[in-house]
Order: sequence, then C-alpha cells, then structure tokens
Amino acid sequence: MSDNPSFVLRAVEDVTYEQRPIPEISGDQVLVEVKKTGELLFFSSFDHPSMLHYSDRPGICGSDVHYLVHGRIGDFIVKNPMVLGHESSGVVAKVGPDVKHLKVGDRVAMEPGATCKRCDACKSGRYELCPDIIFAATPPYDGTLARYYRLPADLAFPLPDNVSLEDGAMIEPLSVGVHSVSNLGGFRANQSIVVFGCGPVGLLCMAVAKALGAARVIAVDINPARLEFAKGYAATDAYLPPSLEEGETRPAYSRRSAEKMKKDLGIEDRGSKSIDLVIDASGAEVSIQTALYVAKSGGVVVQVGMGNPNVTIDIGQLMTKELNYKGSFRYGPGSYPLAIALVAQGKINLKPLVTHRYGFKDAIAAFQATRAGKSEDGKGVIKAIISGPDVPVDST
Repeated sequence: MSDNPSFVLRAVEDVTYEQRPIPEISGDQVLVEVKKTGELLFFSSFDHPSMLHYSDRPGICGSDVHYLVHGRIGDFIVKNPMVLGHESSGVVAKVGPDVKHLKVGDRVAMEPGATCKRCDACKSGRYELCPDIIFAATPPYDGTLARYYRLPADLAFPLPDNVSLEDGAMIEPLSVGVHSVSNLGGFRANQSIVVFGCGPVGLLCMAVAKALGAARVIAVDINPARLEFAKGYAATDAYLPPSLEEGETRPAYSRRSAEKMKKDLGIEDRGSKSIDLVIDASGAEVSIQTALYVAKSGGVVVQVGMGNPNVTIDIGQLMTKELNYKGSFRYGPGSYPLAIALVAQGKINLKPLVTHRYGFKDAIAAFQATRAGKSEDGKGVIKAIISGPDVPVDST
C-alpha cells in the first residue's frame, strides 16, 4: 500500500519526491499523518573575522541542509536515499493494539528519536545517549517529511487545544532549549543567564529562561538586527562584541571582550550581579572562550552550538572557578512535556519565529530559502514551516 509522498535526499545536492510504502505498525506504535514540519535556521551570525563559526548555512535544525550540501555530518554519512525532516507534528491515523492513551484523530507533537529502552543510558534517564537510537533523518533512518511516519506511542505527545500544529512542529527545537537550560543548566527563577548566538535555538534558550523566571537574560551576537529581535522576544539585555584588533589572538580578544561586557553590563564574578548559566548556541570559538570568563565562580556553561571540534580554552578559568562545563545533545526525559506546557500556559510564544510557510510541493524552495538565509523577496528566514501533503499552507 503506498500513498505516502516523501521528500527524499538521493545524493549531495539531489532531492526529489518519491512514493514510499505506508509504514506498518504493531504493538505500542502509532502511525501519524504529518501535518507540519519545521525548517530551522540553526546558526547565529557569528561570522565576524574574529568568530570561528560552525556554519553559515541554515537548515532543518542545522542537519538536513548540511546533509543536502555535504552528504554527511561527522560520522553520520548518507549512503542511501533518505527522507528528510525531523521537526514535525501531525494527527494520529492509526494506533497499535497495545496503545491505550492515544486514539485516531489526536493532534500530537512527534519526538523523532526512538531508543532501545534497555541500555545503561536509557535506564539511567539519559536516553539521548542511547547507542541504538533511531533518529529521524539521521543516516540510515528516514525522516518525517512525508505523509505518514511511524513512531512509538510514548513519543507522540498530545497537543492541548490552544497549541497549534505549527507550534507542535516547533516543540522539537524548543525541547533543545528546555534540555540545555532546565535539565542540564539547572536554571531556576531569579537567576541570570547569558546566551551566545541569537539564531533560533539561542532565542528559544532565552525564551525558556524567561519562562522559568529569569532575573536577567543577556543576548550576545555580532548582528545588531538579531540583537534587536532578541530584545523584543525574550532578552532583557543585549551585547554587541567589539571588533578584533589587528594582530590580536582569539584568546586575547575573548578576554578583552569579556571584560568589556562585564563592565558595560555591570556583571560581577559573585553575588546577585553574577551570571549563573552561560549557553553557547553559536559554536564560535571566541564565544566558548568568552563564556568561561563571563560565568560566575561555580557557575555552569552549556555547549549547544556545534562548531570546530578543536578549540583553545583557558583551562585555568575552568579549574580555578570550578566551572561545570557540559555538552548538550538533543533533549532527554521531560523535555517535550515541559516544552508543550510552557507554550500551552502562554509562557513562551513561538509564533514570532515563524517567518515563512510552504506547501509540501514547494519543499525544495523552502530548502533553498533556508540555505540562503532569505527567501526570493529578500525576507530573512528564522523559521520555515512546510505543510504536509494536501495540507493547506495557511492552516495552523
């Protein structure tokens, strides 16, 4: 049985539409008719000569376009045709015999990573580290840009009536912010945070911190327009780093920039004016370096942005300040439910981030716009939503 049009990456710079078989379900699985899929411009504007940024190419959460252009991300290599997409929401079309909490017609956000539930990582509550995870649009597994997608029922999260399907597609990147700020960062009310990078993931990290009762949310980027957007969206303060001086090394620049930032914004190393949590959502080497200088003694730094794997840092800052430096990979237990709750309660508004909408047959145009960072009319892309097959573009 096949009425499952799918958007497929065949090779580098080669995408097409194909009919794929409708997945069969069993046990505790559900079949979801995909209604909305997000394309995320997952980079900040740290492209200043002093900034070693990980990519100036936007993409579906920074991955699909990278696969399209390069055919690989690290050790994940596209060897066979693969359906793209992993930020999706939809309507339950079929339920397996063991599914009790969902029914046909339920609107759901789709967490796109099915784990083994048996390994040490899964059993210890860190399923994002499962070595056997089946993650959508990560080779060799197909993604969600199709009419139908199969997944375990516990990864289909019902959407409250006041949360749209467009919002549901954005629960995936919002969960990255929840995982980084709340789960890993341990952020609490009345604390202060600095976020490097005002791309969508950085913005969502700010939104999570604000929703959790932050005393101060400081946005850092080299693009004044992005800083302005961040202040209007979730940040209380914005910092535009200085230019790199001739002959200045990156470590020296980062120390100088950090000192200027602390002076300009009244940041101290301890006490109520200190920074409890620093999120780097840029992947830029100087952002990572600066983060260690800005964080308070005993503070937390979470690495969300993916950049050059080899960077120079001041290990003395890490040691003498006893900083807790953590890596962040996708999301984990509780991320999706909290993300949905924050949206449903009106504490996070995702709608300002949606700048473009495309029909399923225009997915190629959506990728081109996301890759370029702007559509043909010159409008900058933050978030593009692709509707499912036969789903009206203006439906929410």
